[in-house]
Amino acid sequence: MPNTSPTEQFENREFQTEVKKLLNIVINSLYTDREIFLRELISNSADALEKIRYESIINKEVAEQDDLPLEISIELDDKENTITVTDTGIGMTREELVENLGTIAHSGSKTFIQQLNESDKKDLNLIGQFGVGFYSAFMVAKKIRVLTRPYLPGEPGCEWVSEGLGSYDVRTADGLPRGTKIILELKEDAHEFAGTARVKEIIRQYSSFVPFPIKVNGEQVNTVQAIWTRNKNEVTEEEYNEFYKFIDTAYDEPLYRLHFSADAPLAINTLLFVPKNNFERFGFGRMKPGTNLYSRKVLIQPHSESILPDWLRFVKGVVDSEDIPLNISRETAQDSALIAKLQKVITGRFLKFLDKESQDDPEKYAGFWDTFGMFIKEGATTDFTYQKDLTRLLRFESSAAEPGKLISLADYAGRMKDEQKEIYFINGPTREAIEAGPYVEAFRAGGYEIIYNYEQIDDFVFSNLGQYEGKKLVSADRAGLELPGLTDKPGEDPLDNEKTGALTAWLKEILGGKVSEVNASSRLVESPAIILNLNPMMTSSMQRVMQAANRDFGDMGGKALEINARHKLIKRLDTLREEDPEFARIVAEQVFDNALISAGLVINPRAMVERINRILEKTL
Repeated sequence: MPNTSPTEQFENREFQTEVKKLLNIVINSLYTDREIFLRELISNSADALEKIRYESIINKEVAEQDDLPLEISIELDDKENTITVTDTGIGMTREELVENLGTIAHSGSKTFIQQLNESDKKDLNLIGQFGVGFYSAFMVAKKIRVLTRPYLPGEPGCEWVSEGLGSYDVRTADGLPRGTKIILELKEDAHEFAGTARVKEIIRQYSSFVPFPIKVNGEQVNTVQAIWTRNKNEVTEEEYNEFYKFIDTAYDEPLYRLHFSADAPLAINTLLFVPKNNFERFGFGRMKPGTNLYSRKVLIQPHSESILPDWLRFVKGVVDSEDIPLNISRETAQDSALIAKLQKVITGRFLKFLDKESQDDPEKYAGFWDTFGMFIKEGATTDFTYQKDLTRLLRFESSAAEPGKLISLADYAGRMKDEQKEIYFINGPTREAIEAGPYVEAFRAGGYEIIYNYEQIDDFVFSNLGQYEGKKLVSADRAGLELPGLTDKPGEDPLDNEKTGALTAWLKEILGGKVSEVNASSRLVESPAIILNLNPMMTSSMQRVMQAANRDFGDMGGKALEINARHKLIKRLDTLREEDPEFARIVAEQVFDNALISAGLVINPRAMVERINRILEKTL
């Protein structure tokens, strides 16, 4: 307890009607976490310290008054179950104390800033709405005492006491130092907040970067600087790495770092990191957003879902904006349009940063893509707003690049043939599996580059994009592809048109509803047959996804079986259907199943094994 000499008895006053209503809301429903009260009190103390710091700069008399250190002190008593928050800030007169804590017509800080603006003495670090966040302390306190003395010479101190039930007591008190002391007598269910470990935990979460020392029982807790507010040329690599490890509880260094400030269209300071590891792909569950929203170094939203799109949830860091209007509890932002603008600025800047990094150091970006490419694909598939920017970041292997080397769609488009109108891609489990299959034969023979996709989401990405720079993105397993220059093929002479027509009609009859069409192929070189999708939106990999999920979507536009009229097997099948129709039927079904296997689609293994055994018996 401070050593004070009261000069008058307490005067009892009623809270303003609006304050009574506010207290009821704050205590019972406004804040989702009671621990927020400490953030609010610390923030108010920081406001008061900012004000006295400013006054000491512009007013020499104030600077010469005393040499009190500008700091926040928190004293805990787990026996009496009290918590005391003291600052050496600007303090309050009796009139200000009554005005700030007894009414909510306006706040001290708002009036102070307005006066600064009127006198052209501006300092953007002055923040807060003292008297509003203060009431959150009644969530944990059964009684609150406020002892304060202003910086003005000759002004006495005063004491304010309330149990938050509708009235408060106030009186003049002598013997107080400059600043404000708030003493909370904790409720029975709030004794945890008198514990040192608990209070330190709250400070580290919400107030680590308050620009004044915060001491708990004499020990300073906030030792990490808010380096995002400094010029990036003044911050060392060691400071960046220390800060990253602090906010992400990491042990290694980040892969990428983006630090920038902007004044328009919003005043923001941003420091973002890309970690080296992505635990989400290892089955550790969906990660929380990694960006925290601050307002002038005070945490507003941990793991903010508003500042970056969900597909950038792997990004860690801090966004600090002076322009964010906060609601009464500082827990959510009021102006959704402003938040949307903030997201657009930061997301756009980050995507431009990644694009530049991909150009400047492709090898390093390849490592990023291997780890976090899944998120870029997620964004390209689901977020039309940033789809164009995300498209530039996509990377894949292709038939024109050596194994392991990644290309962009821009790389592909830059070396397309003059007569080529489409960008081709194919999905498969591995490069070896793709190149051993029938779908790339025509492209290989004609010298056309084809993009290799290895993940199931890739087809959905290309399907959603639709085109790149006016060139359609087309799956190589689609029916009806026309590749110029493939009319002349090496190998044996094909069946004549009459025999080919009869064979395809016979195959359609044999296979029945398994296929919608059977045609002679203009694309096959080495394989006897191929399964193609008649629906341009349906690829084999999409069908594999559906099969894996045991989903029946019908034929989704149907399949076409194309046969290679030059292949020995197909020519022999044509002869066999006349000589041994029953055996020919068995072979035809196996040709179809082989084509399904080449497409990576699931077949009935028991039926196929039985059929192969019958074929072996016949041939042996």
